[in-house]
Amino acid sequence: MTFSKKTILLGFFLILFIFLFFLTPHAFAAKDIILAEETSLKIPWWIWPLSLFVFCFGLGIIAVLAGVGGGVLFVPILGTFFPFHMDFVRGAGLMVALAGSLSAGPGLLMRNLASLRLCMPMALIASISSIMGAMVGLALPQNIVRIALGLVILAICFVLLTSKRSEFPEITKRDKIAQILGIHGIYYEITQRRNINWQIQNSHIGFILFFLVGFIAGMFGLGAGWANVAVFNLVLGAPLKISVASSNFLLSITDTSAAWIYLNNGAVLPIIAVPSVVGMMLGSQVGVRLLARTKPRIVRWLVIILLSLSGLMSILKGFSVI
Repeated sequence: MTFSKKTILLGFFLILFIFLFFLTPHAFAAKDIILAEETSLKIPWWIWPLSLFVFCFGLGIIAVLAGVGGGVLFVPILGTFFPFHMDFVRGAGLMVALAGSLSAGPGLLMRNLASLRLCMPMALIASISSIMGAMVGLALPQNIVRIALGLVILAICFVLLTSKRSEFPEITKRDKIAQILGIHGIYYEITQRRNINWQIQNSHIGFILFFLVGFIAGMFGLGAGWANVAVFNLVLGAPLKISVASSNFLLSITDTSAAWIYLNNGAVLPIIAVPSVVGMMLGSQVGVRLLARTKPRIVRWLVIILLSLSGLMSILKGFSVI
């Protein structure tokens, strides 16, 4: 009897979750450090990891059905509806986004969908900026972070509403930078039963945009799949499948860079990160099975409404209105 790598990875995280669940009841003893808000209710410590697991399980299902990364949903919603300090939420958010991209990355490379030549120059720029973003985010006061996060989430909602993806963009002019770096490729399109040759354009604009995307991802702990695909597909002109696969692989590099800053500053707590990662990955598996039976447009609108509400509440919390 053989097990896939994904099954082994899920089993590892599940065992780690059980270990933390039973052997670290003191993990939430320092409530004044971990919780951003004082609560008069005496809640047992194990309620928090259990509720995180259930919450992220549902979030994983929604993320797949809506076609957005789990990281972009995790930070604003968890930061709005849970009383955790934003530093710990952002650290866990990077781990959630990182786990999903690492589990999918090898398969995408084996299928020749994720392009290393396309990813590596962009990953270098985005990784540097994500480290800068993480350092800035940890240095800012929590209310400023909440206000800025709310504004970014509302901007993401606008991108989700207005962006239109092109399956095979037309390249109007040849890109000299891409030619020097050898950024081009070929992949087999199974729906058309033919090989697709692709190349990119506007590399200089792409470098600038990925610098901004990496900075935002590091500062707020967001998975940047919502922006990566749009930049690859609409700006650089890569085919949609190449854009989606390369975006997923790019996250595994960018988020790792930012995650080290949060780890080094003690902002990644296993008792928060592990149940979140396990719940998100298991929920994603369920979401894949439900994908064929649901209407993605309805779920996508639900996500946009939920993110808009989270963004507005984050801004109001930043101004101490609620």
